[in-house]
Amino acid sequence: MDEILNSDESQRFFSLVYMLQRSTLMNMGMIADAEGMIHFNLGEAKEGIDILDTLNKRTEGNLEEVEATLLKGIVSELKMAFVRAPSQQQAIEAEKNRQEELRETFVSPETAPSDTLIDDEEE
Repeated sequence: MDEILNSDESQRFFSLVYMLQRSTLMNMGMIADAEGMIHFNLGEAKEGIDILDTLNKRTEGNLEEVEATLLKGIVSELKMAFVRAPSQQQAIEAEKNRQEELRETFVSPETAPSDTLIDDEEE
């Protein structure tokens, strides 16, 4: 990225942009936090997108063409990811529930959910 961003000022600006992008992605459950946990806070994610969108609008005409294109692309990608975030959240929560049921089968087999494969009483 250093070869695209020509000045120290540009690199510092995009460090801020990337920090906001990462926080937004984390709040949409797209990437894990430092402890490896997945979180969903779509309100915070929307706020991050709104801040980046505002930066995009307020810096219009003050960025080099490559910088403007990069910032616009980041905002656009985050908006598209935000639309998919609720279904992503449902899929992750369903998988967590499935894994918890599976874990329960091994930890407490007597109370865990089970399927009857052969019913001895039917014979």
